[in-house]
Amino acid sequence: MAEQDRYGRSFGGDRLPSAEQVSETLPQVSGAEQDRYGRWFGGDKLPSRADIERRLPKTSGAEQDRYEHWFGGDKLPTRADIEKRLPRGSGAEQDRYARWFGGDKAPSVDKLNESLPVGSGAEQDRYGTHFRPNHAANIRFSGTTSTIGLLQHAVLPSFGFHSGLSIIAYGVGRYTDTVEAKDWLWPSGQVANAWWSAIGAPVVYEGLSLPAAWDALSYNQKLLLGGVSAWGIRLFYRVASRTLRRGKDDPRYETAARKQPDFWNKAFFTMFLPEAFVQTLISLPFTLPFRAPVATALASPFPEASPILHSLAIFLFTAGYSLEVLADYQLESHNRKASAELNREGVWSIVRHPNYLGDALCHLSFPLLLFSAGQLHPLTLIGPIANYIFLRFIGGDKENEENQEKRYSKENPVKYQQLQQYKQTKNSFWPGLAEVSNKWLWTVAAVGAGSVVLERSLHGFLRS
Repeated sequence: MAEQDRYGRSFGGDRLPSAEQVSETLPQVSGAEQDRYGRWFGGDKLPSRADIERRLPKTSGAEQDRYEHWFGGDKLPTRADIEKRLPRGSGAEQDRYARWFGGDKAPSVDKLNESLPVGSGAEQDRYGTHFRPNHAANIRFSGTTSTIGLLQHAVLPSFGFHSGLSIIAYGVGRYTDTVEAKDWLWPSGQVANAWWSAIGAPVVYEGLSLPAAWDALSYNQKLLLGGVSAWGIRLFYRVASRTLRRGKDDPRYETAARKQPDFWNKAFFTMFLPEAFVQTLISLPFTLPFRAPVATALASPFPEASPILHSLAIFLFTAGYSLEVLADYQLESHNRKASAELNREGVWSIVRHPNYLGDALCHLSFPLLLFSAGQLHPLTLIGPIANYIFLRFIGGDKENEENQEKRYSKENPVKYQQLQQYKQTKNSFWPGLAEVSNKWLWTVAAVGAGSVVLERSLHGFLRS
């Protein structure tokens, strides 16, 4: 059998393929490698010249060409692209870390100036933001350095404060028909003005917190504020308890003018408002240092602190305060006995009005304390002088003794006779030389001396 018949089925069947079919089955190319492996380039058909050029690398074998796709793609970056990626500054730190000031772009001179601190490295500059002064603070610190500024921003506002409180006291007094309402205001109004000047105004008008306002005060200012508060609390308790116990107005105000139908129409201008003016003057030592601290320091004749004067101020205040407390206690004890005799024992054996003497010593200690700290303004001396004049010649011992003589002459002849003898043997206000041997005088002095030692020890402990 012929081969074409024996292997015919190998070509698709028993029937021999036609010439066209044999041509299709035979390879169309030569046996050369480029023909035999041509399909490796995409198929049996050899790639065209254009296909080969697209596949061949378009650059040299150098590294910058072989790894050019690391810059973002097969296409090499342009000059503009490279310049965008290169740093614009030198290798210096100010250029390398320029973005720390707000971006990759180096800051301008103006921006650098804004970023740099304006002040020195001193604490007053580093923490200056804690004391950002507003308009009210500028007035308190710099607006009171002139005489007109001091009057406008320190003295007159203080008078307005006391006048406002006097209006309230007048309204209460008129409603209750009690003139003694103004006596309640005497200590409370002065203490309130001191605290408002030291703490209230900085908190309300300058935006300080209560702890910040307190911390801003010096040690001597805190002592001053504490002394005024102690003085006012004692006197307020004395006046209030006496009024409540009596249940009616003070006999001193039972005058002929009180019986006039238009008494209350005139009382504000004849009694309440004048006392507001006096309180303004008396309170100068414990309001001016807070309302005008810079002016007070600049006007002080001796800016250096004096420990001796400081101790003397403590002695005068504690001696005067103890004299007032002892006088109140001993007088109350005598009154509880319902004795028909005049009280002339204890500290009442030193002078006829030990409570007024103690009050004067307390007020004298305030400007002395300021003087010892280099904060004495000459105007503050008006305070103890005005207080002394009021106690001696207006509403203190003079008014009190005139009232006692009128009452005792009508109600208690024994007390009236004892009062006359009392006036002959004891001074009204200042102790006489004969009182050097009085044990109560030395008792009061010992309290003052002991308080000096105690205050100095506590101050040293707090500073350690």
